[in-house]
Amino acid sequence: MTTVALIPARSGSIGIPEKNIKLIAGKPLIAWSIEQAMASKLIDDIFVSTNSKKIARISQKYGAKVPFLRPQNISGSKASTESAVEHFCEFLDEKELKYENILLIQCTSPVRAHERFDSAIQYFQQESLDSLIPVAESHRFTWKNFNKPNSDYDFRNRPRRQDILRTDRSFIETGSFYLFKRSEFLKSKNRICGHYGLYLTPEEESFDIDSMVDFSVCESLLNLKKNIKTFAA
Repeated sequence: MTTVALIPARSGSIGIPEKNIKLIAGKPLIAWSIEQAMASKLIDDIFVSTNSKKIARISQKYGAKVPFLRPQNISGSKASTESAVEHFCEFLDEKELKYENILLIQCTSPVRAHERFDSAIQYFQQESLDSLIPVAESHRFTWKNFNKPNSDYDFRNRPRRQDILRTDRSFIETGSFYLFKRSEFLKSKNRICGHYGLYLTPEEESFDIDSMVDFSVCESLLNLKKNIKTFAA
């Protein structure tokens, strides 16, 4: 089974300027994901899809391949990640590069265990999945519809965390990465495709950087990770 990693990283972040290459815990944000992918024994190649020459240079410095710049028409704030994956698949076809699976890595979620990608790929194979979704267990009680609120639990008989049945537990999609068969993606044009399954990760791997608060939390976790080898194992 061959697996190629794709890291989409467009320029133009509004909330945090140059977010994808902003220094965090001593290195550019995107470098964390590139280095984590390079440490994998099961990833065959690593590509970055970007519309920025600056992001491309930094990505290449840390070991990723950047053989093209993403077209501007799929690089704006309204462009979907799927459009970048589809463009990447066209590149692979053009170059006759044969990979069975694509590991889509979101560089805005830099906190991951050292062997996270290999563990996920092994689980993907073991469960014979077409696509894999990383999740973290949520212990929060959630509500919907602010003006006409309704809960996802029986608030009249509020359960204790330890009493919640496994089948009733909630999981949040971390967005840290996705793994899917290239052939199934091309059929559906969606990262969640075919026979999909959940892959459980620790709560600390669910942080996605969208604000300076997120940035500070992730930086603290990354600095902590440097000193604790068992972090997020």
